[in-house]
Amino acid sequence: MQKLKLVSSISIALFTFYLAGCNDDHDSNQTISQKPKPNVLFIMADDLGYSDLGAFGGEIHTPNLDALTQEGRILTDYHTAPTCSPTRSQLISGTDHHQAGIGAMAELTPAHLKGQPGYEGYLNNRSLSIAEVLRDNGYRTYISGKWHLGLTPETNAHAKGFDHSFTLLQGLDLHFKQNPSQYNRAGLATYTEDGKKIAVSDLPDDFFSTDYYTDKLIQYLDSGKRSGKPFFAYAAYTAPHWPIQAPQKYSDRYKGQYDVGYEQIRNARIAKQKQLGILPANFQAADPLATAQIPKYPKWNELSSEQKALEARKMEVYAGMVENLDDNIGRLIQYLKANGQYENTLIFFVSDNGAEGFVRGTYGTETGFDTSLAAVGTANSYHYIGPRWAEVSAAPFHLWKDTAGEGATTAPAIVKLPNQKKAENIYHGFASVLDVFPTVLEYANVSVPKDQYKGRQINNPSGISWKSTLENKTASIRPAEFAFADELHGNKYAKQGDWKIAYQANGNLGTGKWELYNLKDDRGERNNLADSHPEQVSKLVEVYNKYTQQNGVLEFKQ
Repeated sequence: MQKLKLVSSISIALFTFYLAGCNDDHDSNQTISQKPKPNVLFIMADDLGYSDLGAFGGEIHTPNLDALTQEGRILTDYHTAPTCSPTRSQLISGTDHHQAGIGAMAELTPAHLKGQPGYEGYLNNRSLSIAEVLRDNGYRTYISGKWHLGLTPETNAHAKGFDHSFTLLQGLDLHFKQNPSQYNRAGLATYTEDGKKIAVSDLPDDFFSTDYYTDKLIQYLDSGKRSGKPFFAYAAYTAPHWPIQAPQKYSDRYKGQYDVGYEQIRNARIAKQKQLGILPANFQAADPLATAQIPKYPKWNELSSEQKALEARKMEVYAGMVENLDDNIGRLIQYLKANGQYENTLIFFVSDNGAEGFVRGTYGTETGFDTSLAAVGTANSYHYIGPRWAEVSAAPFHLWKDTAGEGATTAPAIVKLPNQKKAENIYHGFASVLDVFPTVLEYANVSVPKDQYKGRQINNPSGISWKSTLENKTASIRPAEFAFADELHGNKYAKQGDWKIAYQANGNLGTGKWELYNLKDDRGERNNLADSHPEQVSKLVEVYNKYTQQNGVLEFKQ
């Protein structure tokens, strides 16, 4: 009898242990079935033009970004603000830059607008920070590179939700540590790490911006890799923003490549874009500007041999900057792969606006810079690519950064989803930098805050998540007749459906009044239809006026 009781007790105990084991397995399976939140790597180039990457038709060697397109998706109609800090404010806040505090760039805000709501010149307190929201929801948050959204401790990236930050506070700096002694860099460039100022003299002697920003971001990623938390990492590069400078080993790789001139390189890029499917075969590219519009910058066949040599060398250096940028992006990707984090990372690559075509001041012997041909691209040089190479960089679009042309706001964009293994079809629909905020939050399984956040009134993010479209659940991000508009420094545009109106603040670049283009047939903005379709102009002016009322846009006067 005792033996029977013992067997029975053992059986009950084993059965109970079995049930407990089943429950443990069930709980474990539940845990496994809950997908971990993805990491997010957002990479932003500075003034990179639409056609500069190999995957977008360019001849510059960019194997790492080209490879990313083979595991991701290309977006051919991705839009930014017309210049850098407005775009960066829209990325961080998810709101129009006039709401975010960058109604005009701080450096270019006229006296009558300074201090007005939306024209504070920094990311204002009504602006929610994507880093703040993600950190509040379990993310590690890092930035390395250009901030350009505030110069004070209260407006620093460190105060806007980033756990670790190495930032250039202004819009630009030289790319090397070295500079001519006559050049007063201290008043022009401020670096901070986690909110504390770093003197240029304290940077390593071999400092080159793109290399160092990458070093710092990898350092930050490495510091938290055992935390068990996902990361949001913002690689905010300053390449290839002027002044164009590059390590010689990069720029020398392109010796002679650009001796054929603007038109031949531009035409080759456009042909390649059509071959790659970036553009339809019947796309009519924008016409280069007439020499009369920019008399200081004639066409290639109007240049002297000395001018051609200088122009070709400038583009060799620019190409070297872009290749160096691609190499550093490759370093980030290899780090993620080596640490088992690549597969579960949502990766964005974009430029902050179109190519830079303006020459914004000159720096020559009076500030110690070497203006010789041999010095182009070195630490002692200061050059821009200028409007003619910008027309190449922006191909096939009209104009460049800080205008109302498509070349100002259309930027290359690549997205790779977590665990994506192969390329998806190119997406040709309209997308905006405003959309990044809700897209990232949806992938992080975080609701987009509205009206208030932690007790303060906020501007509501206004973009649309790409998630369902990227996952092929919906055909497009926006409906066919969506309306969109923007203004910056007096340049303004509005679009709805196939139509766009544009006003160029620089009279040499436009007609001095609203121009009208049918983007479906003429995205190159070759044929101004304003005189033949005045009713369409009036309709779009209403769209623009509504936009200004909703976003507090004030008239910009120099």
